[in-house]
Amino acid sequence: MKFPEIPKRVDWINTVFLLMISLLALVAAPIYLWHHGMDGFQLGMFIFYVLATGMSITLGYHRLFSHLSFKAKWPVRLFTLVFGACAFENSVINWASDHRRHHKHTDHDDDPYDISKGFFWAHIGWILFKTLPEPPLDNVADLRRDKLVVWQAKWDKVIALTVGLMLPAVLGYLHSGPIGALGGFLIAGVLRVFVVQQCTFFINSLCHTIGSQPYSTKCSARDSFVMSLVTFGEGYHNYHHEFQHDYRNGVKPWNFDPTKWAIWCLSKVGLASNLRRVPHEKILLAELQEARRRADAEMARVAASDDAAWRESATKALEALNERLTASYQELERIVAEKVQLSREAIDRWSSEIREILSHIAELKAQRLPVAA
Repeated sequence: MKFPEIPKRVDWINTVFLLMISLLALVAAPIYLWHHGMDGFQLGMFIFYVLATGMSITLGYHRLFSHLSFKAKWPVRLFTLVFGACAFENSVINWASDHRRHHKHTDHDDDPYDISKGFFWAHIGWILFKTLPEPPLDNVADLRRDKLVVWQAKWDKVIALTVGLMLPAVLGYLHSGPIGALGGFLIAGVLRVFVVQQCTFFINSLCHTIGSQPYSTKCSARDSFVMSLVTFGEGYHNYHHEFQHDYRNGVKPWNFDPTKWAIWCLSKVGLASNLRRVPHEKILLAELQEARRRADAEMARVAASDDAAWRESATKALEALNERLTASYQELERIVAEKVQLSREAIDRWSSEIREILSHIAELKAQRLPVAA
């Protein structure tokens, strides 16, 4: 971006707002805490607002409205629309439009938060600078038919200010007077907005930079257990990009995905339905395909060695692994074609085999290429 273009491209409303939120969160909130501390009421408000707004983004804005990965009754939709607005991440129509475009054009120019333009751009730069011409909202026709969504799009700024910032201040005042009002505004309001926004932004930046790619290397998306801890399970981004309509991001039983658990619980009490799941067989096929790609890449690396004896030994080991992978892949393809449903024991066996093969490939990869004397 050339300097003369910068003033035209800057989104001054977003830039000033984010600058103010950041300064208040990083300067004013710590000063308040230093002088007045935080009582149980303020801590409770902060935790409630983090959970309510964070989950409204992950469960509502993301999995429900952007990907239609399940259906929800109006109380769930209303709650996530109200508290999603309180995260100050725009209306759900704008959020979903950007996110759907991100999935359609990942790592390319039409991706709003394209990581190939740099970490800063993917994290926050795309919010500070306008895309000219601004892309049309032509991919959210389904959301425009939802009366609650249309209502939120009209009033999201008002909801954000009143429920997201003013209400914590009012509750703080009722609890402990003017000092409590300031604390409610700074802690449950401003600091919470900063924390939730940064965690959301890190999915666009960090989860396209650092982590593993067990399902696909077709795009930059990566799985990060650490990010899942601070984003209610959104850190399993490699899986999500490969199977974006699954209501689960952390698909393995041991994955930390509170949003998945919340959706499942809502379904058990009749507030959610039509939970979309990718069959285990397709997930295993994706893992096998990625394992085959890694084996091929390692084979190319081994072929570059000048040590003939080591190269021959490593090549034989990789060929044996490739034979296992090919046989497993073909068998699983046949199972999928014949629509045979795998038992839990069979799924566990396949998963164990994939982990074992990947472990062997990793051991070979860890070996340095020997050079003949």
